[in-house]
Amino acid sequence: MNALTKLSRRQSLQALALFGAGAAITRFHRPNTAYAQATSSSEIKDEDIFQFALNLEYMEAEYYLRATTGKGIEAADVGPDAGPVKGGSKVPFQSKAIREFADELAENELAHVRFYRKTLGSQAVSRPTIDFDAGFKAVREALGMPDFDPFANDMNFLLGGMLFEDVGVTAYAGAAPLLESKEFVEAAAAILAVEAYHMGMARSQLYQMGDKAQKAANAVSTARDKIDGAGDKDQGIERNGKANLVPATPDGMVFRRTPQEVLRIVYLTDKSGTDSGGFYPKGMNGMLKST
Repeated sequence: MNALTKLSRRQSLQALALFGAGAAITRFHRPNTAYAQATSSSEIKDEDIFQFALNLEYMEAEYYLRATTGKGIEAADVGPDAGPVKGGSKVPFQSKAIREFADELAENELAHVRFYRKTLGSQAVSRPTIDFDAGFKAVREALGMPDFDPFANDMNFLLGGMLFEDVGVTAYAGAAPLLESKEFVEAAAAILAVEAYHMGMARSQLYQMGDKAQKAANAVSTARDKIDGAGDKDQGIERNGKANLVPATPDGMVFRRTPQEVLRIVYLTDKSGTDSGGFYPKGMNGMLKST
């Protein structure tokens, strides 16, 4: 049993509120506004964390479904107050392997959306407004690719997916210590593993595409690290002239991000107190929505 599991849930949440650590094993940093707000009146609930995850899964499912089918999630799976989704189109895949990988990604992410909606029941949040056009417009500057369209070809599709998958893995790892229900912990761990498979495959395929793809992927990593907060929680797919397909800490563990660090990336901002922007022009739905 590690030091984290010896803490009570209330003690862990108090520490998180004070020190902002979804990754609270060895190091704490900037104050975590949303946790502080949530715990000032009541403890954050497992359902709040799953609602946060559902927001992310909506975006991933929409991205992959639009890339593979040309259309997004069906009305039955988005909730009664679903926001619109702007952008996205069917990718003209050239590689059979990448096309099949994309189909599997879309199937997995839609399954995650359905799992969370089923698990949360009446507490499931509807799909938030998602804007791929505005989000990727900002990403173009970070990539140094003014004509970058994630739906234009195989490489661009993988780069766009990498933006979500790397963040998703660190988000799940950061949220795991906060969950109280054993069943919720088991579910989050199982989904984290699938997201990590996705990430590893995308990074591997990009690396094999050569110098252009490697530089673009590293640019995505650098851009994320500039806005997510203090500390280095990102790694490109090439380091010191060698492949770096598995981003990991010196202890060989996955990096962990707090919800606020994740929100800075998807809102495309480095400012605290922001509750919308980037891919979510009207913000996420649920309690955890402010950087």
